[in-house]
Amino acid sequence: MKIVIAGDFAPQARVAKQIKEKKFEKIFSEDLRNIVKSADFSIVNLESPVVKDGYKPILKYGPNLRCDPDAVEAIKFAGFTGVTMANNHIMDYGNEGLKKTIMCCKDHGLDIVGAGDTLKEAENVLYLKKNNATLAVINCCEHEFSIATENGAGANPLNPIRQFYAIQEARKKANYVLVIVHGGHEYFQLPSPRMVETYRFFIDIGADAVVNHHQHCYSGYEVHNGKPIFYGIGNFCFDTDPIKIDTIWNYGYMVEFTFGDSIEYKIYPFNQYSKKAAVELLYDRSFDKQLHELNSIIEDKIKLDNRVNEYFRQCEVGECLLLEPYSNKVMNKLCSMGGLPKFIKGKKATAILNHLDCESHRDKLIYALKRKNK
Repeated sequence: MKIVIAGDFAPQARVAKQIKEKKFEKIFSEDLRNIVKSADFSIVNLESPVVKDGYKPILKYGPNLRCDPDAVEAIKFAGFTGVTMANNHIMDYGNEGLKKTIMCCKDHGLDIVGAGDTLKEAENVLYLKKNNATLAVINCCEHEFSIATENGAGANPLNPIRQFYAIQEARKKANYVLVIVHGGHEYFQLPSPRMVETYRFFIDIGADAVVNHHQHCYSGYEVHNGKPIFYGIGNFCFDTDPIKIDTIWNYGYMVEFTFGDSIEYKIYPFNQYSKKAAVELLYDRSFDKQLHELNSIIEDKIKLDNRVNEYFRQCEVGECLLLEPYSNKVMNKLCSMGGLPKFIKGKKATAILNHLDCESHRDKLIYALKRKNK
């Protein structure tokens, strides 16, 4: 059984215009489409809810993304057979936006995983069957304004305890288990120690492979106990206005798994929406060298810890500013008595909630506060 996994698909800017004009062949190069279509199954992360104009965006920290129904037609044109929906944007237009998205994907014959009308539905495992083999796909994401609840729609939350039971149950029904996570630190090309520990845990309890996306840049990978873990595969098709050119935003890779007596994998690097408005395969071997450098850091705990701490230190000022402005007893007392304005409301409260609720944001905030407390 062969399956291809791709990262974030968010048709913005030039992509949105091409989709509106139905110029799908301009978006995905032919050699890339051939790889996607050669697999038994292929899954891309649908990063935007499918809603037309007129829908009301939710209050959140960060942008609200959306795309037109023709975007799903573009996904089918590229050769994908399914989409992951556990991400931080799938609820950007509320319950109705998610329902429209699920309906549109199903109408186009796409498999979906990672979101639903309730937490129980969002946790549903996708079972893919080919000949006599069954692959279980589990999709979850970090906590950022999109999480399903017992009675509310949304994405399947990252929760190692719940994923433990999901993986254990999937092992009873499937020959192989693939976990796809949406999380990590944006624009940082390495996993945090928390991510490494969590994804290795998924392997240790029965997953055969783990793939992560979300950071808007590619990361490295490792083989843990004989099973592959990919810590970040980058954007798949995500344009910006203004245009980004030759940045980490513009590079990523697809992963092709072959599940059989052993688990084999192959990487397909590409350049997306830089000078040229397209997703095109890379044949420059310099990408392999950069990936190897990332892998060498990941496999060395001391090097990885040092690089992550360096990144956290760069974020320290911004994290602490989030909790300002009042920092002494007199000012706090005046604020509590109504003598000074209260700032923790509206967007401020939303931003703080995001940094407390989201695992990756919380990592940075805790690090910054610990440094302040030394």
